[in-house]
Amino acid sequence: MKPVKVKPSRPKTHFVCQECGFQGVRWSGRCPECAQWNTLREEVDQMSPLSPRKGLAGSMAEPLSIESIVQAEEFRMQSGLGELNRVLGGGVVPGSVILIGGDPGIGKTTLLLQTLASLGSGEDVGLYASGEESPQQIKMRADRLGIQCPHLYVLATTSLEDLFRVAENIKPAIVVLDSIQTVFTEELTSAPGSVSQVQEVGCRLMWYAKRTQIPVFIIGHVTKEGVIAGPRLLEHIVDTVLYFEGDKGQSYRILRAVKNRFGPTNEIGVFEMRDEGLVEVGNPSEMFLTGRIGQSTGSVVVSSVEGSRPLLVELQALVAETTYPMPKRMAKGVETNRMALLLAVMEKRLGLHFSSHDVYVNVVGGIRIDEPTVDVGIVCAVLSSFREMALDSRLVVMGEVGLGGEVRPVQHAELRIREAMKLGFTRCVVPESNMEQWKGGAGIDVVGIREIGDIWEAVVAHARL
Repeated sequence: MKPVKVKPSRPKTHFVCQECGFQGVRWSGRCPECAQWNTLREEVDQMSPLSPRKGLAGSMAEPLSIESIVQAEEFRMQSGLGELNRVLGGGVVPGSVILIGGDPGIGKTTLLLQTLASLGSGEDVGLYASGEESPQQIKMRADRLGIQCPHLYVLATTSLEDLFRVAENIKPAIVVLDSIQTVFTEELTSAPGSVSQVQEVGCRLMWYAKRTQIPVFIIGHVTKEGVIAGPRLLEHIVDTVLYFEGDKGQSYRILRAVKNRFGPTNEIGVFEMRDEGLVEVGNPSEMFLTGRIGQSTGSVVVSSVEGSRPLLVELQALVAETTYPMPKRMAKGVETNRMALLLAVMEKRLGLHFSSHDVYVNVVGGIRIDEPTVDVGIVCAVLSSFREMALDSRLVVMGEVGLGGEVRPVQHAELRIREAMKLGFTRCVVPESNMEQWKGGAGIDVVGIREIGDIWEAVVAHARL
């Protein structure tokens, strides 16, 4: 009897969405989970389970009473950049995993090279693993930045196993991976950058950092919407998520924390990109107001608080007549829908008509303000441009505008006013409910407003004096 030839079984596959991580058994043009088109990619199922991993606490698997857990003394590594330490909550925590995202060419590699050079200036060793650039390219950038550090090692690889092998030999004090979308693990057969690879590499880096107490910086690509590419699970795994923002036409960069397990969120650090690298900006408010024209229609200074830091920035508005049936509404630095809402409130409560006018709003300096405390500033700038009336150059405004036209209170009002006093502003318009929090100060006149109609008396009428 002839032996029966058994054909090798075809490996099983499934389809994974590259945006949200949804898995399906068949291909579809549109992901049923996130509704994105052409994001499903075919990946091969693993025939053997992954190598088992120990827990973060080694072989211990018993629960502990929270009272019996011994709290170790807090220690943070200083990165050498004060702005980066501020965003991280005081320094780099040993064993932490930090994810940095930003547009291409914004300065992520420059920031981390300077950080590694500062940490490696002593006896500590820094390891920079790059899957995108060769060692010669990184050396050229280091020479341009003036980095001379014998304890800074460069590894060009896309294999996670090679990274762990080298790290085990040189025992670095900090590891940088650039970028996670280019690195793969041999345990998976899918291509680098796929959802399964990014998820698995992120988990293993987190496990490595917690086991060895070595902090790991991960650079991540961003999508056209400005969010980090790959599954959202990656942002949940890491301890800190930082976004490096800025306009390429501007020399200023903003490092913003959106998640931080060891410090406050929404903290920002401000840098200036120069030929010698990133330089810290000690007084961002003064920097953002540089080059401001004294008397200009449609211009006003608003106050914003980012984390624990008050910022004064210039907000500009331009209202121009249009011949098109649909007027334009464009905003840069603030939300466009928020600007349209305020225009509707002004039409309803002040009797103004913008149906035949284009309205443009811009925050100078390339910074983006998400808090609603700039509502009064948008109203003031639009009124100033619409009425062709320049406002006082030493005026600062703040406040949130409701749909009923009321001006709602803001947080940290005294901190904002103190910052305005320090920069030489002489008049500040605040919500009336914040007046009781102000203890007074010499050199500044603080005026309270209750509704949107009071702005005309407190701001525009004052500009005539």
